[in-house]
Amino acid sequence: MLVKKCFVVVALLLLCCIVRAQPPQPQALSVSGEVLKPLSLSIEDLAKLPQAKLKAKDRDNTEHEYGGVALVEILKEAGATLGGQLRGENLAKYVLVTAADNYQVLYALPELDPEFTSNVVLLATTVDGKPLPKGEGPFRLINPTDKKHARWIREIKSIKIQYAKD
Repeated sequence: MLVKKCFVVVALLLLCCIVRAQPPQPQALSVSGEVLKPLSLSIEDLAKLPQAKLKAKDRDNTEHEYGGVALVEILKEAGATLGGQLRGENLAKYVLVTAADNYQVLYALPELDPEFTSNVVLLATTVDGKPLPKGEGPFRLINPTDKKHARWIREIKSIKIQYAKD
């Protein structure tokens, strides 16, 4: 009986070592909903899209330089309704962004489209030239025109475009 228990303990220890030895899986951001091409984007995928930087003050009023991709560029890549097609019923579309802890924020699609606004909402992957720290990244929205940072959502896992319905 003691031999069986020892065997089980050794097997569990070996299993733990094997699990720990596995390289971490790259995190991906999903883009779905009312799009032509649902996406799963890694940091490497985002690096292939047009890059942007902007300066914004955090909650402590400290200015940082954030780098990443304008959220509208990701929506374009997915085939979301933008530009000249964003009229009529399409004006009732919105973008729902969800974090790892299921915190959610919402943007009306025209808030992100350059034909409607000069505001740039950035899907940041870096701050001050370094990857976003644990607890903030790998993906975070930065919206420097918001007076409160409630929509500066951290640890984003998904972006979904939907119609507003009663």
